[in-house]
Amino acid sequence: MKEIRGKKLTLLIKQDDIERRVRELGEKIQEDFKDSEEFIVVGLLKGAFVFVADLVRTINLPLKVDFLWVSSYGQSMESSGNIKVVKDLDTDIEGKDVLLVDDILDTGLTLKEIYEFLKLKNPARLKTCVFLDKKGRREVEFEADYVGFEVPNKFLVGYGLDWGELGRNLPGVYAVGD
Repeated sequence: MKEIRGKKLTLLIKQDDIERRVRELGEKIQEDFKDSEEFIVVGLLKGAFVFVADLVRTINLPLKVDFLWVSSYGQSMESSGNIKVVKDLDTDIEGKDVLLVDDILDTGLTLKEIYEFLKLKNPARLKTCVFLDKKGRREVEFEADYVGFEVPNKFLVGYGLDWGELGRNLPGVYAVGD
C-alpha cells in the first residue's frame, strides 16, 4: 500500500497499461503526422514531462521537443483559465506542425487558453494530446485530439501528476484518499 502525506493511494492505472496506451497513441500520432515537414511536440511543464518523454520515444519521425511552462493564477484552488506564461517556447512554431501535450484535461479552461495562445504563433497545424481526460469536470467545450485514458473525478498522482510536488515519480496513476 502506498501513501502520500498520510493519505492512502489506490492504483487506478497500472504501469503496463500506461506503456501499452502510450505506444498506441504514438503509432496514431506517427501516422497522422507522417507527412510533416517540421513536427514539434510541445509539452506543458511540469506535469506532462514524463508522458512527453515516453510518447516521443514511440514516434519514429523527425521531431523537435519544446516545453511551455504556464501557471493558472488567482486565489482559488481551481484553475481560473487565465494563464501566466512562466517559460515560453524556445522554438518558433510558425508554419510548423505542432502537437500540444498535457498531463490532464479537466475543466478545459487552461488547456483551451494555451491552445489559443499557441494558435497566435501561427502553426500550420495544431493538435492536442492529453494523458488523462476528466470529462466530468469540463467547464468549457474543449476536446483533445488524442486521449490516453478517461478517468473519474478523483484527485490523481503518479506518472508526472503530483500533490505538492510529491508523487510524480510513481509509475502508475493513483487516486488519493480512496
